[in-house]
Amino acid sequence: MCQIRLLSSLSSIAPEAWDALHDGRNPFIRHAFLSGLERTGCLRSDWGWTPQHLSVWEGERLVAAAAGYLKANSHGEFVFDHAWAHAYARYGEDYFPKWLCAVPYSPVTGPRLLAATAEGRQGLLAAMTDHVRRHGLSSAHVNFHTEAEDADFGSDWLARTDVQYQWHNTAGWDDFDAFLGAMDHKHRKNIRQERAKVARSGVCFRVLHGDQASDDDLDAMYGFYLQTFHEYGNSPALTLDFIRHLARSMPRALVMFLAEFEGRPVAGALCLRGGDALYGRYWGADATLPGLHFETCYYQGIDYCLREGLARFEPGAQGVHKIARGFLPTFVRSRHWIADARFREALRRWCAQETAEVREHAQLLAGRSPFRAAQD
Repeated sequence: MCQIRLLSSLSSIAPEAWDALHDGRNPFIRHAFLSGLERTGCLRSDWGWTPQHLSVWEGERLVAAAAGYLKANSHGEFVFDHAWAHAYARYGEDYFPKWLCAVPYSPVTGPRLLAATAEGRQGLLAAMTDHVRRHGLSSAHVNFHTEAEDADFGSDWLARTDVQYQWHNTAGWDDFDAFLGAMDHKHRKNIRQERAKVARSGVCFRVLHGDQASDDDLDAMYGFYLQTFHEYGNSPALTLDFIRHLARSMPRALVMFLAEFEGRPVAGALCLRGGDALYGRYWGADATLPGLHFETCYYQGIDYCLREGLARFEPGAQGVHKIARGFLPTFVRSRHWIADARFREALRRWCAQETAEVREHAQLLAGRSPFRAAQD
């Protein structure tokens, strides 16, 4: 007989038990990443994040789980439902708190229903809806789940679709010149000019994995992360302790591109590496040099993927300017269970219209591909 337990911290689960539930190819769902957010002060209730992980046990054996959070707002989710919250408020209803299955601050597609069988995954979904009902929450949400998990959701889970820009080496390019050779003349020339400006400026790059990074390197990268958040007037969620934790606990998954000018670091990009993919997460700079952003965030990452034989580079959410640099529109998914049947049916129509508009927009964006023949 299975028992469902709601856990307030991943520290109550052994890392090897949690990581046995997935294939290890996605770094964001590893116990080290998720528990590290909790232990190093990145998740706080007053910021809207209260861990409430769903777990399913057969005796003392963990058989299924989903990373979950009680949310008092929608910050750090990247699936925007502010209009939904406003609609609830207009009718005198409370949209918050809600329950979310996702990776905090990470708009990265990956497994969300960690179970070996379809029955186990559907059991997790049933536990989510039961949790919402029993605690009087408005809704349950599963953000950035995989395409393979689509079949696990029933029709009462509303589907939303969005677009990200991703680089896929479907053509089998061996190096950067081969990648550029697939582009039309205009875009190929533009990228070469951008890279040449950075090279002429005297900037050089160091590519470091977590076990190669010194404390000074990690401090510099964290400083660039803070700089970007301050420039946009946002509050940074990650802590320096978390960056150091990643370097220690996931040393070969952490990848940093540090730009140096006149002997000091002036910019950096922090990425995570998975089974066949590189994920760009944060960037920052304290110097303004032509082409520095594109080189640090995009071209260094593409170069790395080509050297390492990685098939995909996801540089982060949003940014239509990425298309011209070889990152093509790619659909991402989320699912939503609304407790109130009246709101559910109204939002079902809203989601259907949104999906149609997103797909139409993606088709238009695909026409802006820089490649001579559209890449898959």
